[in-house]
Amino acid sequence: MSIVTEEKTVPVTHTATIKAAPIPPAERKARTAELLDRAIHLTGPERDVLIDEVIVINIPVARSLAARYRNRGQSQDELEQVACLALTRAVQAFDPERGDDLLVFAVPSILGELKRHFRSAAWVVRPPRRIQEFRPRLVAAEEDLSQRLGRPASAAELAVELEAPIEEVEEAMSCGDLAHGASLDEPVVADGSPRSELLPTIDPGFEQSEAVAMLGPACRGLKARDRKILRMRFYEQFTQQEIADELGVTQVQVSRLLQRIFTDLRRSIGEDPTSHAA
Repeated sequence: MSIVTEEKTVPVTHTATIKAAPIPPAERKARTAELLDRAIHLTGPERDVLIDEVIVINIPVARSLAARYRNRGQSQDELEQVACLALTRAVQAFDPERGDDLLVFAVPSILGELKRHFRSAAWVVRPPRRIQEFRPRLVAAEEDLSQRLGRPASAAELAVELEAPIEEVEEAMSCGDLAHGASLDEPVVADGSPRSELLPTIDPGFEQSEAVAMLGPACRGLKARDRKILRMRFYEQFTQQEIADELGVTQVQVSRLLQRIFTDLRRSIGEDPTSHAA
């Protein structure tokens, strides 16, 4: 059986075509329970017709769950297809004798399949290998335990079920957020501002402080005349010709003196002077 999420109808294994019209949640739940209760006593094509109808009337739920993952680098059509296929498998595996609400079992299954889709499609940040291997067990336990409890299982309950540390369970549960990168232009829910406006900026004063901390000891190691040349050039803002007049030398000599001082300073702070050669 194939599910085509773009259309209002879903092809099934028999000649009939079932309309995928959304219905109110309470009516959907009651109708789903009724169909599953009838299907459990049937086999063959008659059962298939009822299962197909259960799938179709719950497709809006699958689409709604897929919509949670939009704008994360995957097309909406692809996400809906993944969600509908997960719904189909959940309906076929659901046992009405273990609970009367299909969605308690199906929703974790669909969400787990969507997260697995992102995990297999691309990781922006890859979790540790042990977490990647642990997640399939976690997803299976979530589906089984949620149906037994009649509600979503907590991290503590899953830890007991899997006999694993709760920290590892929580880490594995949070891995879905690693499947996409957040755009800097994406609005933040709190105030609508893009993320880029919330990023810290580098104060130019930090770079100046770092330069002073590095060059201070190096400058103190210079000869008195070299320190005087630096003071005139960079603190008193003398031109090279004015420094030359003050020292009684030529402007070309001042230029060479400055180059030699820069070389001495770079060597003092551990840089390779040749890497800055013109």
